[in-house]
Amino acid sequence: MSREGRNLINMFDLTGKTVLVTGGARRIGKSLVMASARAGADVIIHYHQSHADAEATRSAVLALGRQAHLLCADLSHPQEVEAVIPQALGWGPLFGLVNNASIFGQIDWKATDLESWNRHLMINLSAPFMLSQAFARSVPAETTGRIINILDWRALRPGRDHLPYTISKAGLAALTRSLAQSLAPNITVNGLALGAVLPPSDGGDSQGLLENIPAGRWARLEEVEQAFEFLLRGPAYITGEIIHLDGGVMWYD
Repeated sequence: MSREGRNLINMFDLTGKTVLVTGGARRIGKSLVMASARAGADVIIHYHQSHADAEATRSAVLALGRQAHLLCADLSHPQEVEAVIPQALGWGPLFGLVNNASIFGQIDWKATDLESWNRHLMINLSAPFMLSQAFARSVPAETTGRIINILDWRALRPGRDHLPYTISKAGLAALTRSLAQSLAPNITVNGLALGAVLPPSDGGDSQGLLENIPAGRWARLEEVEQAFEFLLRGPAYITGEIIHLDGGVMWYD
């Protein structure tokens, strides 16, 4: 997005502010980290097992002249989730929390067992709730903050596939709108619901996914970054919204 475009929608500078991105080491998470840094923010890159990727992402942020810190935590364990915000605050106050980390099990209802159900709910829904609650408590009443939840178009149109993943994301969509009311007026809470952005990392049928997308292509990472940046530093009067960046698949029949 050009500087002129940013000015037209009243973007504000994030210099001196810190943004925490969960699952920020690689793929879409890395793009969200880099978009935050290019917007002027210092970043905290949460990761679990992708240490080498996290280090590479940190180096890329430092090359932009921004500060970057690494935070390792397993979001499937509540005790580790509880430690994330206190550890992040050790580097200073937070302006933004981006709940990006998630797991994506291709499991239908027949194959879903309680273990996979609970694991999806913990990482994709309970962890964002716990982090959002702790983040909100850390933001003084006289200051502002932003929470952005990374969703999936399936969250608002659940189907038969990916059952625990879809339900956990549907819960996160509901949480987004509930928290937007609870944390107003100084903290905005919005969601970014993505469609086909990157081909499946497990080598699944990537071409078949495009057949039902009206736009007929994968989203470009820069498009994700532009939509994300808008929510991160655009108008503060927008809260409780979920922007779909899905090429029209949400409304495709």
